[in-house]
Amino acid sequence: MSSKVPYVKHNNGTQIQTIGLGTYTSLGGDCEKAVLHAIDVGYRHIDTAYFYENENEVGAAVRKKIADGVIKREDIFITTKLWCHFHEPERVEYACRKTLQNFGLEYVDLYLMHWPYSYVYRGDTEMMPTDAKGEVELNDIDYLDTWRAMEKLVELGLVKSIGVSNFNSEQLTRLLANCKIKPIHNQIECHPALNQKKLIALCKKNDIVVTAYCPLGRPNPAEKTPNYIYDDKVKAIGDKYGKSTAQVVLRYLIEIGTVPLPKSANPKRIEENFKIFDFKLDAQDHAILDSYHTGERLIPMTHAIKSKNYPFHIEF
Repeated sequence: MSSKVPYVKHNNGTQIQTIGLGTYTSLGGDCEKAVLHAIDVGYRHIDTAYFYENENEVGAAVRKKIADGVIKREDIFITTKLWCHFHEPERVEYACRKTLQNFGLEYVDLYLMHWPYSYVYRGDTEMMPTDAKGEVELNDIDYLDTWRAMEKLVELGLVKSIGVSNFNSEQLTRLLANCKIKPIHNQIECHPALNQKKLIALCKKNDIVVTAYCPLGRPNPAEKTPNYIYDDKVKAIGDKYGKSTAQVVLRYLIEIGTVPLPKSANPKRIEENFKIFDFKLDAQDHAILDSYHTGERLIPMTHAIKSKNYPFHIEF
C-alpha cells in the first residue's frame, strides 16, 4: 500500500511520504500501538517530539517492526523536536542524545526546533517552568544560536536533517540569510480555518516543505466543531468522491502544498486518513474549503506572547 503514496523530495535530497502519523497526546501504550498499526497500513513517516513524552513508544514500535523484518531503518522517516528549555547552544547536543536514547535508535531523520522562543532551563523534565506568579519563565536566546548548535548535530551524524516549527515569515527569512544548513521543513498549524497560503508560498519559494499539524482542527463531535468537519457542504464533497469529511480536508491540505500529520490512535481512522490518494478535488471544492479560512489559531501559545521571538504577532 505504501508504494501508492507519493513522496516529496527535500532540498537536501532526502524524501518523505506526503502524509505522516501525528502522535501528540498518544500515551500509555496507545502511541506504540498506533505506530505499529500505522507501519502495517503503510505509513513510513512518523512525527513526534520530546515534549510529547512518547519518543520511547515510537522507538519501541519502530524497533519491533525492524526486528520483525517488516521495514528496514532507512524505510521509515522519524521526525522529532527540540523543546524550548533546551535552546541554549551547549544543551542542544545533550537534548538530542537524550532523544536518541528515548528512541533506542542511532539517528533521527529530522530534528525540528519546536518553537522559535525559549524557556529557562530548570531540569530536563521541567518543560513549562513557571515563576512564583505561575507565569512561564521565558529566556531570550537567539534561535540563530540554537540553529548553529543544531547544524553540528548533522555533522555528528546524530540527525540526517534539521528544520523548524512555528516560524513566521520574518523568522524564516532571517534564518535562511544566516544558516550554513538550510531547514528542510517548517511545521505549522494548518487546516481550512488557518490555511496558511502566504506562508506556504514563501516556504515553496525557498524549497522548504510545510508539514501541517492539527490538520483536522481537533474534531469535537459533541460540539460539532470545527465546522469544516461537520458541515453539510463538506459532507456533500465527501459524498461525491465516496470519502469522509476528514479525508476531504486532508486531501485539500495536500493539494494546497502541505504534508498533513493527522493524529490518531484509532486503527480505523489511521487507515482512513491514509486513503486520500485515489481522488482529486476540483476548483469548486477548493472554493468551498477556502471559505472556512478565518485565520484563527487553535494553538496561540499566548503564555509566550512577551517573548521577542513569539511568532504570531504578524499575519504570517
